[in-house]
Amino acid sequence: MQHLIHKAIASTASILTLGENRLSILIFHRVLETFDFMRPDEITAKEFDKKMQLIVRYFTPLALSEAVEKLKNNTLPQRAICVTFDDGYRDNAEIAFPILKKWNIPATFFVASGFLDGGRMWNDTIIETVRNYQGDELNLTELGLDSFDTQNNQKKEQSAQSIIQQIKHLPQQERHQKVEFIASHAKNLPNDLMMDSAQVKNMSEQNISIGGHTVTHPILATLTAEKAEQDIRQGKKALENITQKPVIEFAYPNGKPEQDYLPEHVGIVKKLGFKIAVSTQWGASNGNSDMYQLNRFTPWDKNNTKFLLRMINNLRVTG
Repeated sequence: MQHLIHKAIASTASILTLGENRLSILIFHRVLETFDFMRPDEITAKEFDKKMQLIVRYFTPLALSEAVEKLKNNTLPQRAICVTFDDGYRDNAEIAFPILKKWNIPATFFVASGFLDGGRMWNDTIIETVRNYQGDELNLTELGLDSFDTQNNQKKEQSAQSIIQQIKHLPQQERHQKVEFIASHAKNLPNDLMMDSAQVKNMSEQNISIGGHTVTHPILATLTAEKAEQDIRQGKKALENITQKPVIEFAYPNGKPEQDYLPEHVGIVKKLGFKIAVSTQWGASNGNSDMYQLNRFTPWDKNNTKFLLRMINNLRVTG
């Protein structure tokens, strides 16, 4: 593995020494105790621990605010990298945070404030409903959707993801109504998936950055400008009340430019006093990048060699 990694780093050296800073920002959502058939792409604690060890060995992890300041000043070290988490899952505090502390890796947690203290995100409602559904077929034709195979674990996972994709970009109220109907098909849905306020406060007190991610995690492009501003502002205020610190970093929900958020939302984020904002556009960022639309990516590879090679290759694309 080391031979491949060193070769990749060497091939990237010409890019890194052209006098142009390049910053990679990683996105994670959950770190699970063990593999979950309903969330096969989510990383486990063992896998996350190994990847953080590799990051420390081959990259220079920095806090997001520090990295952006160095990016603007053209003083960013080679292979600089930031670790970020989206949404505010409980396992971020209980599993990921201790591993980050172990390797002394700073991180930013972008928290959707409306789901703290017992809330549940709509996509998780879909996943948990399908997981707990007792029949062999979940018929949602009444909603204008399909009828979904739920005969085994693999079919359940595929069906849940298909439902999520079909309703993801619907207007928020319409999506909410469909989710409520779907949720009625299962009992005992979990209410402990997200962090509580005390966990957010505890991490903030231990030098973890807490960033804004709205209240309700909407697709901003589906809202009026007034509604979007309200959701972003109230999320910021809620987190500042919890941490008693300014919240200056923001992540656009879902985060695809022109699809999930629009230029007007970038303006709103600036107006509300955020200093940094991140998208989910792949690639690295450089000194010419918009500091309110920094690139981020998810290195999904379970194989550690491929994981590192993908991150190194990510440095080749900037925006």
